[in-house]
Amino acid sequence: MGLGSIFSFQRLRGIFQNQEQGEQQQGRRMREVDLGAHTIKSHGGRVAKNHKYDWLILVVLGVMEVILFIIHPFYRFVGKDMMEDLRYPFKDNTVPTWSVPLYAVLLPIVVFICFYYRRRCVYDLHNAILGLLFSVLVTGVLTDAIKAAVGRPRPDFFWRCFPDGKDLYDRLGDVICNGKASDIKEGHKSFPSGHASWSFAGLGFLSLYLSGKIRVFDREGHVAKLCIVILPLLAASLVAISRVNDYWHHWQDVFAGSLLGLVVATFCYRQFFPAPYHDEGWGPYAYFRALEEQSRSGADPNAVHGSNVQAMEAQHQQVVRPNGELQFTSLDLESGPR
Repeated sequence: MGLGSIFSFQRLRGIFQNQEQGEQQQGRRMREVDLGAHTIKSHGGRVAKNHKYDWLILVVLGVMEVILFIIHPFYRFVGKDMMEDLRYPFKDNTVPTWSVPLYAVLLPIVVFICFYYRRRCVYDLHNAILGLLFSVLVTGVLTDAIKAAVGRPRPDFFWRCFPDGKDLYDRLGDVICNGKASDIKEGHKSFPSGHASWSFAGLGFLSLYLSGKIRVFDREGHVAKLCIVILPLLAASLVAISRVNDYWHHWQDVFAGSLLGLVVATFCYRQFFPAPYHDEGWGPYAYFRALEEQSRSGADPNAVHGSNVQAMEAQHQQVVRPNGELQFTSLDLESGPR
């Protein structure tokens, strides 16, 4: 058995390995192209109906959030010696409260819609919006419930309680406030930070969503993708920092709120999508279940969408190297050769 035979065997083995890898890659891409089979018009009603109880729970969470926001928090004892840490200026919000739903909810939904018009997958659009709303509302309920139960004074509580700067205490040493009732009520809602928790719940979910869609963890080392994913987290962090700078929160409030929002966002995202580093992290669980159901029922999803299949076949070519080995090259119709 000569060296030529050994080299021939190794070359033959390399050919089969390359072919197997090419088939696996083509299979993964073919599954992604099938996204064109599920639009709002064709599958939207059925998808929404399958999650009708989830939407009902969202309504319940919304009502709970409104109630928790309206009720009075616990008015804990605030003595004169405690006021030394609560005399920071009473300032306006750098990030208004009304703007939080815009960047934490509306902005991610706009991104989801953009991906829908690119891929035409109602499973992805529906589950992304549902997961985002669960993330924000669950975070909101937890945040306001803890706020009401703890009743921690804000750093600017002194000026909320005594706008004229003249403090007054009862015989037990507790404050006797003479400020506006709404300011005093809001002054007992320091822990945890609602701005921070909502920001990380919404933008953290968006960051996870983008991680899967643009395949940040594809082991190809594209740092630009990582920068895109970090941007929503950076924005949430800046909002959280502004709460300390405005003296509306202690740093512990912001840290706890940020951690709460990010943890809830991660759990809600994983309810509907695989981990971003997974090979199928670009799509929701529901989409892959739909493909499996079509396969078991004997339906061929590719037969209905022949144009998609032809496009995929054009993306994969076999190139014969000078040494006789086969190389599979993938041509991305959007970004070129990979």
